[in-house]
Amino acid sequence: MPHATPPIALTIAGSDSGGGAGIQADLKTFHARQVHGLSVIAAITSQNTQGVTAVHTVPLKHIRSQLDAVFDDFPIGAVKTGMLGSAAVTKLVAKEMRARKPAWLVVDPVMISTSGARLLDEDAVQAMVEELIPLADVLTPNLPEAEALLGRKLRKAQDFDRAGKALLVLGARAVLLKGGHSDEREVIDRFYDESGVMELKHRRLPIEGHGTGCTLASAIAAELAKGHAPRSAVRRAVAYVQRALERSYRPGGGEVHVLGH
Repeated sequence: MPHATPPIALTIAGSDSGGGAGIQADLKTFHARQVHGLSVIAAITSQNTQGVTAVHTVPLKHIRSQLDAVFDDFPIGAVKTGMLGSAAVTKLVAKEMRARKPAWLVVDPVMISTSGARLLDEDAVQAMVEELIPLADVLTPNLPEAEALLGRKLRKAQDFDRAGKALLVLGARAVLLKGGHSDEREVIDRFYDESGVMELKHRRLPIEGHGTGCTLASAIAAELAKGHAPRSAVRRAVAYVQRALERSYRPGGGEVHVLGH
């Protein structure tokens, strides 16, 4: 007998040939959270645990055709965007999201890889700020991404709170400012919405995780698709990523750890 159809979530992001981040991490996360995962590939990267050697942006017509295919057939409960690569792709995705109006949109403003490779063109940052972020139900920047979006350095807890509020002003309904890049002893993720700030504290592990941001944003989208409100979805997603980090492993010759989904 067939089983009941699970909730459905879509990732629009780049492919990671090393399997640790991007589309591959998103789909593994959806599966682990009992959500059927769909994908629209916006870029193809050549990468492994030691770095990114090439990035190819998918032509706009092929991105559009993928979006048509999934939206024409599936009841999509939530959408997550990750690496988009260029201003043209960012503008296309924003235009499609305005037209299709998904119930939930999680925007992970992927800009730089763990190895330091730039994954978003300079001119795409403005397109993200002006066109995509105002559509976001949850925006999930790490500290370097928040600095790039706001054009200023973030060093202390007071800076983080001001940044969270400034990112809300850009139009996102809620912001999860990830604390992994801070100098704080604990990792403190800060969630900002119209009700104020919610802090999520967890121990800092002595590893360099690969794909943590992709996994966290996908887990939030999965929990939203399952019917959880944003604050609950974020709490569940952060707890999931922490468990996945505790089960992480090194599959290649690089120092980075891939999450254990």
